[in-house]
Amino acid sequence: MPPAFTAEEKTRIARQLLDSGYELFTRKGLRKTSLEELVAPAGMAKSSFYQFFDSKEDLYLELMLRESGTIKKKVIDDALHAETDTREALRRFLHATLDVLAANPLWRRLTTHPEEMTAVARKADPQRTAAMSDNPATALLHYVTEKRRDGHLVDADPDVIVGVLQTVLLVPLHAERLGDPASYRKILDLLVDLVAAGLTR
Repeated sequence: MPPAFTAEEKTRIARQLLDSGYELFTRKGLRKTSLEELVAPAGMAKSSFYQFFDSKEDLYLELMLRESGTIKKKVIDDALHAETDTREALRRFLHATLDVLAANPLWRRLTTHPEEMTAVARKADPQRTAAMSDNPATALLHYVTEKRRDGHLVDADPDVIVGVLQTVLLVPLHAERLGDPASYRKILDLLVDLVAAGLTR
């Protein structure tokens, strides 16, 4: 039977699990992270993990939920929705998201490995997963759908438009292939301008 923890121990262990989960998931990914690795920093048995989280996926979801609101504020509320001109709004969204991806390894991992979000959604508690419905990706799709309906965006399926925007967000993964590092930011800025201009009417 797993040991009983005091309230203070539970707080400390939960923090350690979140910290080790963040580090391991961003470095190795969900599938390659073992339960043994997650519990090792807390110095506890694997069976005790389930007093804190239902599964690895549940821990991953908790980490995403903790960051989702802050990221949504940066890229949706303070960038996309802060501008009335659709072209400028898309530019601001792309720049803000690129900045988040540069600074936030977990969100970068989600962008480059969407199958991990699918795995989380499949295994985690549906009610907790539903809390992710108000995330940056969903908000972006709503925005694009509305702007396309109102004639501000090109006549393409909203999922395709979102896909084009997401393609820009994958460019930093190949930054080293774009030649001189001093030119990288200029390349990115021009790409953002071209995509925003090409998608808007």
